[in-house]
Amino acid sequence: MKKVYLDNNATTMVDPEAYEAMQPFFCEKYGNPNSLHDYGSQISPYLRKAMDQLYDGLGAGDMDDIVITSCATESNNWVLKGIYFDKIVTGEKNHIITTSVEHPAVGHTCSFLERLGVKVTRLDVNSDGLINPDDLKNAIDDKTALVSIMWANNETGAIFPIKELAGIAHERGVLFHTDAVQAVGKIKVNVIDAGVDFLSFSAHKFHGPKGVGGLYIKNSQKLTPLLHGGEHMGGRRSGTLNVPYIVAMGKALDIANKFLTFEDSHVRRLRDKLEDALLEIPDVTVVGKREHRTPNTILASIKGVEGEAMLWDLNKAGIAASTGSACASETLESNPIMEAIGASDDLAHTALRLSLSRFNTEEEIDYAIEEIKKAVVRLRSISSSFAYAPKGYKSGL
Repeated sequence: MKKVYLDNNATTMVDPEAYEAMQPFFCEKYGNPNSLHDYGSQISPYLRKAMDQLYDGLGAGDMDDIVITSCATESNNWVLKGIYFDKIVTGEKNHIITTSVEHPAVGHTCSFLERLGVKVTRLDVNSDGLINPDDLKNAIDDKTALVSIMWANNETGAIFPIKELAGIAHERGVLFHTDAVQAVGKIKVNVIDAGVDFLSFSAHKFHGPKGVGGLYIKNSQKLTPLLHGGEHMGGRRSGTLNVPYIVAMGKALDIANKFLTFEDSHVRRLRDKLEDALLEIPDVTVVGKREHRTPNTILASIKGVEGEAMLWDLNKAGIAASTGSACASETLESNPIMEAIGASDDLAHTALRLSLSRFNTEEEIDYAIEEIKKAVVRLRSISSSFAYAPKGYKSGL
């Protein structure tokens, strides 16, 4: 049985070069980089190189900070809660704007802040999963402390016009944060060009290891720390640095950026081939226009096929996919993104997310197409919600 991994928006395999780069820092070069002895000081050149790779990879400047965190969930929490302490507890502001389709790391944190008295506005999206920039203009008021809008959606792949949205926020003197987890390593991300104040990222989304990420902070501006303790990262984020993972993250981002043209050509072509095959099946829709999505992502609705049932069949065939965000995959509730774009309750349960990487092959995509079509035929034949089969449908698959 073949094995095909099409769940790269959940996590990615570690690039072999990044994996190799991190190995010496487990048993050979294991000193604490904050220590004054040779075991610690010999680590500094490797950390500097990794940080340079992160700064170069994101287009950050010398006056900016990139602070290492455990993941983008921590980075998102830090921005939202830091702004709460810096601008809302003080009485200066009381309002945060986000969208209805953010990752739970932003969405649930905003809900937590609402319980503390923060006013939160969630901008709706259209059928393509994108917001109208005019809605942001109309939502900002004199009490708005922060706008937090993702760069690319984790389920649809929809790319938001971050430069335009950040500009709208700044016209009103409002700080702008973006969760760029699904953008970094897939499309060009330049923090200075985009004009964002804060940007969150996670290594494991661009073929680095799990458990390490970062937060970009424009002009090293004030942001109350989420973690207090020692003076690590200039006192911005306490905790002994995870050297092997930081080294691997820097290497992975450097490699990922070198493959951006490949992502936009080879990966996009394979994605489009898979998408075209899905759309040949009757009553299948894909969320969002291709040109407005990351080149690796498909969120499809297959009428009459429960998403979890499809995953069961695909898993038996050795194919990994998902019904949406892995951070919410333990529930059997309908896909919240499908609901946000206005899908009916029935269709919201039929979501199938397929997300590719540069390590996928043409042969794998051909196999996935074959197995998905088989699964659709089987599951529709026993579906109570799919009452008809167009003439010649089964034989056509």
